Amino acid sequence: MSDPLTSADRVEIPIELERYELFAAPIYRFNVDRREFFKLFGGGIAIVFTLKDALALQATGGRGSGESGRPASNQSLPKEIGAWLHIGEDGAVTVFTGKVEVGQDIRTSLAQVVAEELRVPLSSIRLVMGDTELTPFDMGTFGSRTTPTMGPQLRKAAAAARELLLDLAAEQTKTDRASLTAEDGRVTNLRTRQSLGYGQLTHGQKLLKQIPDEVPTTAPDRWKIAGQSTAKVDGRAFVTGKHHYTSDMKRPGMLYGKVVRPSALNATLVSADTRAAEALAGITVVKDGNFIGVTAPDLSQAAQAVKLINAEWQAPAQPSSRELFDYLKSHTTEASGNEGNSGNTRGSITDGLAAADQKHQQTYTVAYIAHAPLEPRAAIAEWNDGKLTVWTGTQRPFGVRTELAEGFRIPEERVRVIVPDTGSGYGGKHTGDAAMEAARLAKATGKPVKIVWTREEEFTWAYFRPAGVIDITSGVRTDGTVTAWEYHNINSGPAGIQHKYEFANQKIEFHAAQSPLRQGSYRGLAATANHFARETHLDEMAHSLKMNPLEFRLKNLQDARQRAVLQAAAKAFGWGKAKSAPDSGVGIACGFEKGGYVATCAEVAVDRQTRKVKIVRVVEAFECGAIINPDHLKNQIEGAIVMAIGGALFEAVEFANGKILNPRFSR
Repeated sequence: MSDPLTSADRVEIPIELERYELFAAPIYRFNVDRREFFKLFGGGIAIVFTLKDALALQATGGRGSGESGRPASNQSLPKEIGAWLHIGEDGAVTVFTGKVEVGQDIRTSLAQVVAEELRVPLSSIRLVMGDTELTPFDMGTFGSRTTPTMGPQLRKAAAAARELLLDLAAEQTKTDRASLTAEDGRVTNLRTRQSLGYGQLTHGQKLLKQIPDEVPTTAPDRWKIAGQSTAKVDGRAFVTGKHHYTSDMKRPGMLYGKVVRPSALNATLVSADTRAAEALAGITVVKDGNFIGVTAPDLSQAAQAVKLINAEWQAPAQPSSRELFDYLKSHTTEASGNEGNSGNTRGSITDGLAAADQKHQQTYTVAYIAHAPLEPRAAIAEWNDGKLTVWTGTQRPFGVRTELAEGFRIPEERVRVIVPDTGSGYGGKHTGDAAMEAARLAKATGKPVKIVWTREEEFTWAYFRPAGVIDITSGVRTDGTVTAWEYHNINSGPAGIQHKYEFANQKIEFHAAQSPLRQGSYRGLAATANHFARETHLDEMAHSLKMNPLEFRLKNLQDARQRAVLQAAAKAFGWGKAKSAPDSGVGIACGFEKGGYVATCAEVAVDRQTRKVKIVRVVEAFECGAIINPDHLKNQIEGAIVMAIGGALFEAVEFANGKILNPRFSR
């Protein structure tokens, strides 16, 4: 949760999504009976568009303004102050953002930003987040973009509101504006000490004034609320169980849904005997293409009904995890969008290798990994008067709205997606799979339906972090100067593929590939794979030269910020000093991605008899600009380290012929 000093006044603009996130394609597009369609939605013209159109709309920021007057794209963000915040007559401040809270605590940090600029207590701020009917359009909570893009947008709106309040006070009290100051939710006359509360000035009306292109915001060195370690907003509700996740929610007359899952990935339904399930009281069975689902008054009845359905599936022969990396290398495809432009060529690899005293060549691999959120996918769907409302945990409420509209062939204005604060995402909750399932069952029954995935469903039918193969060829002189760097990433992605090292001759390319498993964004995207391969290769080069790995990196590094985190981590770790145990080893690595600079030192011990690995300690330095909430940033870094340990030591998705072999935490 940082706010780069160099981008204090940036606003969110549309970008090519491929550069930041790899979106897994939606898996449903339901058949719609014409008579059922018009029964639900009445006459008139329905807007119908294809999945390709839907993804394009997301990439460019969405479609035209809907009933709530939201902008057509992030390029035309709402200019009115009132679109972003509202001040009630009681002085309470309501802030609107399409971003969502999935455990990273942006509800707190964004509230701090607004409170800082508006000069109000943090306790007076209430955020409305991730509601497609109430909040301005937003592409989604991904790509580490909330703090550096949405933060400045809300800061500008709050600062503009503060200036408007000063204007209103000067006008209402017939006072020189220069004598007024805004503080603690009031405008005070510095000479007379008379003051008016913000609610008295606005009378609870919407603030219609436009946000100026240039509005004075508070410099980080003058922050009083931002920049402080403030406790998590509503933190007590989460630790006591009071907070309601989607899986906790209930709607009047709600039914519970379950889905009959295919026998394997990419399977096609051949036939289904549903008579035994349909004979049960209170059970509704829905068949729609490859989709078979049931609803029941309670979850146990729904599960019983699913077991009674005899479905026959046909699945193609598919590769296994044992042959994964050879498969990826032999099934590359032409990348599109920014992925196709992720290469970087400088100088001549041939010349660089000719100038080298040593040449190195190595291949590195990363496995598919499941996101494993503590809250699995869940959704409640409800149809009323031809309008669909869905409560679900997703990082892209407007993206899921598009999926639902496309899946049911209805205008987006008839779809509302509401996102309760969600039990983590890690890039794994971009799609609306559970939302689509719940909506299809609710459509058939005419009642609200809740779907909650099991852990096995989460580990099987959600998408995974892309697996990858990385080939590196390099050359280096005996003094440690890298003369050649040829780097090819297959499938895992281009994020973090660039670096800050001064390699005179380099060729860096990403190559897309056909993925045997459904894949999509994962925390840090491909930066984990690219940093792992690059830094490991640099270690191997330094080892061959008998050169200190820290000195080797600094030898090839001029970037001041990257050098600073390396040196800070090394100093705090005690790099070069005695190890804490004779059977342990130490390592160091660094990287850069999305404006953040990081360096990590680790000490790892290995039992010589059992070969058991023990991580003794990890020291990390992270530099990201001005910090909004130091304690919560520390929380994020510690969480990232813990998450990385799983990927480094034991996490991997095992599969064979379209079946996931380890779909539970214990495996």
